Amino acid sequence: MKVLPFKIAKPLNQNLIVQVDESEAFYNQLHQHKELQLSLILKGQGKLITGDSIHHFQNGEFFVIGPNCPHLFQSDRTVRKVKMISLFFTRDSFGEYLFELADLEEIRPFFTNAKNGFKLLSHKEEVHKLLCQIPDQDKLTRFINLLRLIKILCQAKREVLTGFMYPKQIGSRDGQRLQSVFDFVVNSFQNDISLATVAELAYMTPNAFCRFFKKQTNKTFFQFLIELRLEHASQLLHSSNLSIAQIADRSGFNSISNFNRQFKAQKGISPTQYLQAKS
Repeated sequence: MKVLPFKIAKPLNQNLIVQVDESEAFYNQLHQHKELQLSLILKGQGKLITGDSIHHFQNGEFFVIGPNCPHLFQSDRTVRKVKMISLFFTRDSFGEYLFELADLEEIRPFFTNAKNGFKLLSHKEEVHKLLCQIPDQDKLTRFINLLRLIKILCQAKREVLTGFMYPKQIGSRDGQRLQSVFDFVVNSFQNDISLATVAELAYMTPNAFCRFFKKQTNKTFFQFLIELRLEHASQLLHSSNLSIAQIADRSGFNSISNFNRQFKAQKGISPTQYLQAKS
């Protein structure tokens, strides 16, 4: 299967695509599609790479992923079962002018907010209840509840997922290159990783790879690597009893001073302050 672009299978005579994923792990190939994706994590935890950003996901979280935004859900290796309900649709799925109707003006801002994707911060119980009902409903009820859901999302607090816009689909060849690099880095970020190693995975010279990666993700490779390590460290700080030194080491930082500096630069607080806030 080509990694990019990815075509969502559309059932006959259905404009809203409802998908329930329940397996050992989520589909963890870097992919993009023209449809908006609204996903509720019922079971599982790990990292969501979307656009130029890395986010943690866990049970009960809800994400909106914008059209044509490359993304993948990388489940933690310790997780044995995952489950997610997703809705897929475009602004034109129900007709070119439906959302231009004056009666739907209240929910129109959703499509602007969705371009960059977002993580839901409020109204989680309402969204959870609504999403869990949709897979068993008839088409009309699903559509009515989709409108209800979009209305809730317009009112809710949100955290933007990415600031980098993807106006068009990435070609299959470039997608394969990014997939190879992401697969390697997500599974090896605890170790030393050289620019030469990842450039070789993409069949490029180091200079050409730097330009390619910056163009596709809006950041340098080492910025991406540091963010991945810091996201892993944040998860360990939140869920383990390891010392800060141990967490720094298990997250791929060669010194605790470098870890403290990078953590504070991105999070705005030190690892110690992060731990204190958790307790």
